[in-house]
Amino acid sequence: MKLLILLICVLVEMLVANCQELMQGRIVGGYAPVPHSIKYIVSIQTTKGQHFCGGSLINKYWVLTAAHCNIGSDQMMIVAGDYSLGMYEGTEQFFIPHLLIPHPQYNSSTNNADIMLIKLKAPVYLNSFVTVTPLPRQDAVVSEGRVCRVSGWGYTSPSGGQIPSTLRTVNLPIVSTAQCNSSESFNGNITDYMICAGYSSGGKDACKGDSGGPLVCEGRVYGVVSWGNGCADARYPGVYTAVSKFRRWIDRTIFSFYGRCLKY
Repeated sequence: MKLLILLICVLVEMLVANCQELMQGRIVGGYAPVPHSIKYIVSIQTTKGQHFCGGSLINKYWVLTAAHCNIGSDQMMIVAGDYSLGMYEGTEQFFIPHLLIPHPQYNSSTNNADIMLIKLKAPVYLNSFVTVTPLPRQDAVVSEGRVCRVSGWGYTSPSGGQIPSTLRTVNLPIVSTAQCNSSESFNGNITDYMICAGYSSGGKDACKGDSGGPLVCEGRVYGVVSWGNGCADARYPGVYTAVSKFRRWIDRTIFSFYGRCLKY
């Protein structure tokens, strides 16, 4: 009888643990979007198929991501049209990078200018599962309190865990630079080339594995997942590279590359 009770207790404990795991939002506090509804996001993987960063398709040949995701083009593979990393769905398109172009002023110590362009060897085929996303105008500002959406395959909780098999997304309000830079938060480490997003109560955020992924506001990629202090901490919003500050660099880089191609 005691053995039966013990087995029942163990079973109940396992069920509770599994329920708690299911309730934890991927991307921390997020939810699963309709499959293939976020068509511009890409999974950046190792050549062995291990996801480690996200990115945004901004052109049939070009992906926008974070400079700290640079592991070398020969170690990287780009997957568009994916939703569930754990299974082949028939919607995926696989690409090898031709060129990685991190911003020349990227500083790994301060995380400033944490932005990178990836030129693909072959163009993406745009269809009902894969599209490009527009960028904001140069120096365009998204106002404090504006709710934006960040998506990715990052860790399921602040403590880590496993990379989720399916894409997750979460809505977050923009936090003012003044608040994000306060002594109670990042204490002056937020530059003009960064934006912050998160709730004062915490609980929702991007996390490890979401790096390089898109923060979309008003239908445009205003942010690239860059850094933070832990995940979903009430004192520390997530920090994103402000894409609008680099719009001219993005355009010049892409156009100059095409110019070289046409020249030769």
